[in-house]
Amino acid sequence: MTVIHHAVATRPELPEARGEVSRGIRDRLLGGPGRLPRESDVARASPYGEDLQLALHLCYELHYQGFARVPDTLEWDPDLLRVRALAEHRFESALRHDCRHRPDVEEALADVLVEPVGGTGVSRFLLARGQLWQVREYAALRSVHQLREADPHLWVVPRLRGRAKAAMVAIEYDEYGCGRAERMHARLYADLMADLGLDPSYGRYVDAAGAELLAASNVMSLFGLHRRLRGALVGHFALLETTSPPAAARLAEVMRRTGAGPAAERYFDEHVEADAVHEQLVRREVVAGLLDDEPELAPDVAFGIAATRLVEERLGERLTEAWSRGASALRTPAAPSH
Repeated sequence: MTVIHHAVATRPELPEARGEVSRGIRDRLLGGPGRLPRESDVARASPYGEDLQLALHLCYELHYQGFARVPDTLEWDPDLLRVRALAEHRFESALRHDCRHRPDVEEALADVLVEPVGGTGVSRFLLARGQLWQVREYAALRSVHQLREADPHLWVVPRLRGRAKAAMVAIEYDEYGCGRAERMHARLYADLMADLGLDPSYGRYVDAAGAELLAASNVMSLFGLHRRLRGALVGHFALLETTSPPAAARLAEVMRRTGAGPAAERYFDEHVEADAVHEQLVRREVVAGLLDDEPELAPDVAFGIAATRLVEERLGERLTEAWSRGASALRTPAAPSH
């Protein structure tokens, strides 16, 4: 347990650049003499591509644990914030364009409550034919945000009122182990990784994660860090909590079938139980409470649901396509921790 605690708390090294935008930001973080990306550089970057998504990750991580050898003062560096704003605009504009034909909040939530017969997705793939090496890859990739599992959602708490705020805090209290550090969900995830022979160090597998995973992670920070997007963050949170129990039940069975280990089983068993309660709270109190206070935010809640589905589906397609061919879904190998 001591090793895992140390690993989770250690600042990660900066990941390698993936293009001119992420290279310029990385150089600035290391104190290099190069220039930061210009607006034209960001405009040329694909909104869902490796370069722009890593650039956003580099900027966002300054608001979480930061990086080794990077000064804390750069968190609010105005030049970095300017580039981050350009990259965010590029990403958000693409999300809004691709989610322009979205249902309203009630229809969107009703849709995700229905489990499709013979549906697709990562948890279904792993349940049907997943092997231990694929489970390890999935755990390594998800660690990029699961090791700070609830942190992006906390940004919204000061921006909510009444029922929505109270219910959000109640749910997050569970996420943080009800006051017990060893039961924090991020800690349970680190234990899962150790069971699988993975290095549970915070940020260890960012270099292995492709753009699809980084986009699924970045959308949380995009919504969480902007007050104007508080409705989208609530939509994002509602989708995750609503879809978590059935997916967690499938993944718990995968862990048992593949012999992943007791900590791996415990992580998903915990989410089956906890998120079944959270799903009711988030729909009846967080979403309904927010829209009672601010009904004009309904389109933003619907956007948050649609955007989250989009990036999660892109990630699922990337993983299952590679695994169906017997190929790795990682950019770099996931070396064991021992």
